[in-house]
Amino acid sequence: MRRDRFHKRLFEIIPGLLTWSTIIGLFALAFIKPLWVAIFVITFDLYWVIRMTYLSLLMLFAYRRLAKERNLDWLKKCESLGPMKGLAPKDIYHAVLFPVHKEGPDILKPSIKSLESARYPKEKMIVILSVEERAGRKAWDNALALKKEHQNNFRNFLVTSHPQNLPGEIKAKGANATWGAKALKGLLDSDKIDYEHVVISCFDADTCVDREYFGCLTYHYIISPDRTRSSYQPIPVYNNNIWHARSIARLLELGSSFMQMIETMRVEKFVTFSSHSMSFRTLVDVDYWPLDMISDDSVIYWKCFLHFNGSYSVVPIYVTVSMDVATEAGILPTIIKQYKQKRRWAWGVENFPYIAIGFMRNKKIPFIVKVRRSFNVLESHYTWAVWAIIVTFIAPLPIIFGGGLFRQTAMGYNLPSVSATLFNMSLFTLFVCIFVSMKLLPPRPKDVKPQKHLIMYTQWLLAPLVAAFLGSTPAIDAQTRLMLGKYMHFQVTEKKRRGEVG
Repeated sequence: MRRDRFHKRLFEIIPGLLTWSTIIGLFALAFIKPLWVAIFVITFDLYWVIRMTYLSLLMLFAYRRLAKERNLDWLKKCESLGPMKGLAPKDIYHAVLFPVHKEGPDILKPSIKSLESARYPKEKMIVILSVEERAGRKAWDNALALKKEHQNNFRNFLVTSHPQNLPGEIKAKGANATWGAKALKGLLDSDKIDYEHVVISCFDADTCVDREYFGCLTYHYIISPDRTRSSYQPIPVYNNNIWHARSIARLLELGSSFMQMIETMRVEKFVTFSSHSMSFRTLVDVDYWPLDMISDDSVIYWKCFLHFNGSYSVVPIYVTVSMDVATEAGILPTIIKQYKQKRRWAWGVENFPYIAIGFMRNKKIPFIVKVRRSFNVLESHYTWAVWAIIVTFIAPLPIIFGGGLFRQTAMGYNLPSVSATLFNMSLFTLFVCIFVSMKLLPPRPKDVKPQKHLIMYTQWLLAPLVAAFLGSTPAIDAQTRLMLGKYMHFQVTEKKRRGEVG
């Protein structure tokens, strides 16, 4: 046990140690060896531009596929399928689980209505609202009122209360989701429904599904050769209140959508994020979501990966689920809310010690797979934490502190022009972001003036500033807390459908 604690602390320290060693080391070398830093900066800038160009192309490919598939008649495609590996589309039930804290009817009702509008037989759909007991009586009464209003539109509508302070649990969404899933298990057992016939979707309270979502999900679940060894990931967009959100919040949320689109094209690195779906059989076999971790949406993938000895994957499905932009009426409160949300996402770095220890214990996963997947997780969080700091703050240091002698060298003389050239090349990425963001934009609400379309374009002028100050800092914060053993608690992002237009 003591050895396990040692290894856990060791792996918790590594990400933050790498990040701070890079930042402090480069700042120090800028004084001592500015030429070395200049060489590093140019090399990193070149790498970053190549990387951004590559990722931009992947995003274009992902958008092209999304545009092609999101409006297909997936139910019709399902009807053309016969039974595959003992299952036919008509055998599939969909369970939709909403872990609820204090979200009221203004948030939950549109999510439930989107389920009612989905093109899938409602007699094959089950809705579960798992309400946190600590949220108080009002949250419970709201859930019961929603059940009374909507229960006749589905096969079943469950409302359950997740008790607080259960042994082995922290205040986290995963614990609440597990409680709700166990309530679903009781219902399925009483109705004698095979777990493999049920696909469970764990959604944030503000998640609104596309009309074709369940048809598309059913199709991919049926045709998947390893349906119970796969999760199914839609593309998240933050369109619910995007026209009424602050520009800075829109940019940050669009960036999250873009990264998820890119990840769909790199299935070897693909991990579940936010709202996703999986076989209920799989969820029961791996003993549900973790009870003591914050990043439940990604760690459930790694829990399955370890349980099935590396034989587990994520299947991208090219339909969207829409959620809320985290925004406030004022700029500063919006920045604070966005920062806290991104820091919570960056806390996904806790997955690194989790999988590292899991790989040490699991002897059946090939060594090269362990190395590659561990490196992918560590590299993604490390890059997140350092890229904006290097590009924005470290790049100018050799010129500032190198002195006249350094500026007279070929490297010192050419450093500004090289950096400017690479920056101009990165404009391609910016144009791709603008193009895709406008294509994903929902119709303009009637209460929004037509001039807002212009703001949707010009907001991208803020992108360098947003990246400079919010690109890396949430990740550095999260990694530093983990390194020091100052563990985060789950912080629910308050949802607001309307904010001041900015």
